Order: sequence, then structure tokens, then C-alpha cells
Amino acid sequence: MKKLVLSSLLLSMLLMPALTFAQADNQLTKEKIQAALDEAYDKYKDVKEGKNADYIKELATVDPNIFGIALVTADGQVFTKGDITSMVSIQSVSKVFTLAQVIEQQGFQLVQDKIGVDATGEVFNSIVAVERMRGKEINPLVNPGAIASTSLVNGADSAAKWKSILDFHSEFAGRPLALNMPVYISEAGDNLRNQAIAHLLLAYGRMYFDPVQATDIYTKQCAINVSAQDLATMAATLANGGVNPVTKKKVVSPTTVMYTLPVMATAGLYDDSGIWYYNSGLPAKSGVGGGLLAVCPGKFGIAVVSPPLDAAGNSVKAQLVIKYVVEKLGVNPFLIQPK
Repeated sequence: MKKLVLSSLLLSMLLMPALTFAQADNQLTKEKIQAALDEAYDKYKDVKEGKNADYIKELATVDPNIFGIALVTADGQVFTKGDITSMVSIQSVSKVFTLAQVIEQQGFQLVQDKIGVDATGEVFNSIVAVERMRGKEINPLVNPGAIASTSLVNGADSAAKWKSILDFHSEFAGRPLALNMPVYISEAGDNLRNQAIAHLLLAYGRMYFDPVQATDIYTKQCAINVSAQDLATMAATLANGGVNPVTKKKVVSPTTVMYTLPVMATAGLYDDSGIWYYNSGLPAKSGVGGGLLAVCPGKFGIAVVSPPLDAAGNSVKAQLVIKYVVEKLGVNPFLIQPK
């Protein structure tokens, strides 16, 4: 019996280094994460493809050379590379956090019933999708569903709703965010199409606040200023089940995160959402301001700011960087090792 125990101990000691090495190899160490960001930055910093969005005039004037990467882990460690101080307007990335706000305030079923969560199969500002579905299944991550989401945010009037949305975004970022006034003025002067969408939704009984005021709040929400680190912290809050890993403050419940991430997975990158998800495996959201964030559930949030966009409206460098980091760190959730 004694001999058997000693043999077992010896076997354990012989196996221990191999097991420890294997476990360490799968861990996201600080060195591995920073090396992946550094390599991605160097690999893609000279990419010249894409161009700034110009359908919002102020966006065409943003420096196209801004290139910043940030990754925030679920336990609050921050890793950066490049320009993480320059600010850009959040644009459509904001749709994720207003969706989460409505789910948190009114429940996931209400979003499914009053907005819809299927991808529309149309471009982000499509009126055709609204008309074809008579205001149903308009998805919170394209303009019709996003304006409907804004209209559903709690608040007695327009000012209260806007303050609530700005405060909510700030809690995700872990610091007070502010409005980019030049972008807001530029966008507000050219948002007749969104006003038309809001009025059409009203006609179908799918707009839940004054359509002109709801469109104006939505326009402000898109003009919130953020950096790459802000976006990464917001993504990390989702990755951490709704608790901001830097401030340690609960922003939303794990249930809200559970219903937010699938919408990002199916409709986060406009018409290329399927291509993105196929290649990265991560729920993500892009904005025409040049920001793109992705969520690796339970592990980290990552974001890149680089204004030049591809034909679908997604940052060229951001897609390349995040896919590279996901592959380098081996964190695609669908990469399953057989037991």
C-alpha cells in the first residue's frame, strides 16, 4: 500500500511540470496580451485602404491617421498600443448600450416584442425594411430599431431621456463622457432620412415617443465622444457580466448582457456581420466614426479606433487588428479542443 502511494506521488510529480506548462500556455498572461497588441499594431499601421465616412460632413474632417488599440480584461487590467487619447464620435457603437439600457429597464421580452431582434437583411438606414415588415423586426442595431430603442428609454421628457442615455454610456466607460458638438450639429442638419424613418414607425405604431425628439436624442447619442480605451472598457463591462471591471460598479445585470451579445453577433457589423462572426467568433459592433469593439465573454473587451472604413462601413484596420489578436491569443469561443 505504501509502495502504491509513493508511486502515485512520483507519478504526480512527474506529470506536474507538464500540466503546469499546459495550463500556463492557455492563460492570457500580460506578456502575451501586450505582445499581441504590439504585433498587430506594427503589422497593420501602414494599411492605407478605406476612407472616412463623409455622409456626415464633420466625419470627413477627422484625422484618418488616428490608430489606437486598447484591451481591458474582465479583472480590470488595461493594455494599450498607439493613439488612445484622440477622440472620435461613437456613432452606431452607441446602439449596443442603448439596447442594453432598454433591456435593463424594461426587460428582454419587450425588446423582442416592440422592436424585434432578427437581422433585417437591408442596409443600416433602410426604409424598405420598415415598409416590408410594417415596422416589425427592425433590429436595435440598425437605424430604425435604434431610434425605436431610444424612444423606449425611461424619462419623462427629451432632456431626461438624453441625460439618462449619456449617464448610462458613461457608467459603461467608467468616466463622464461628453457630446461632440460639431458632429452633433453636422449630423442634426442632415438627419431628415432618420426623421422619415421615425415617422414611418409612428404610422405603424412602433415609435414610443415623439418621433422628431426621439431622432434628435438618437443623433446626440451617436455624437458622444470616445477613445479606444473608453470603447474597450465598455466592451469589457459586457465581457464581465455587466460590472465595469475598472470601477467595479454594476452597470447592468448578467441577464441583460446575455440578451445583448447575441444581437451584436448577428447584426454588429452592418452587411458584413456574418463574415465578421465567421472569422472572429466574437460579438462586436462598429461605428462610422471609426470605432469598433468586440467582446470575448468572461475574458476581455477589445477596441480599435481608426477612421478609414470599408464599403460596408466598418473600420478596415480595426477588423484586421481584432481578428489578429483573437487568433494570436487563441480565444475564439468556437475553437473547441476535444476532450
